[in-house]
Amino acid sequence: MARKSSILASSKTESTLLVLFIPSVDRDGKLCKQETWKNSALILLGELFGGATAFARGEGVWRDDERGQKLVFDQPYIIHCYTNDRDLRQKASDLRAFLVRMGKATNQGAVGLVIDRDYCEIRMSGENSNE
Repeated sequence: MARKSSILASSKTESTLLVLFIPSVDRDGKLCKQETWKNSALILLGELFGGATAFARGEGVWRDDERGQKLVFDQPYIIHCYTNDRDLRQKASDLRAFLVRMGKATNQGAVGLVIDRDYCEIRMSGENSNE
């Protein structure tokens, strides 16, 4: 079968999907500077990968296992960004640094990211949170 890009004669095709979640509250339920972090994420993804789209706030919950499995309800922005494996590998450290910075500044237990079908989580405490 012909590549999908050739069907429409498109000039660019990317097949790696990144999905970021921009929190509305911290792990104590206090409001975050969500608009600031959403805009910062859009700028970063635009610079690193050529663009991104933020979707209206959703509704979600995450379990804070470090705090007795307390449920934290949230209204995250969901940001989609298409890229490719090569660019993702080359720019992963910049993306990770942003996620860690956001996670610490917004007092998160962890920051989640989806790459294609894989959910990836960066804990804000312990060895995995080092920038």
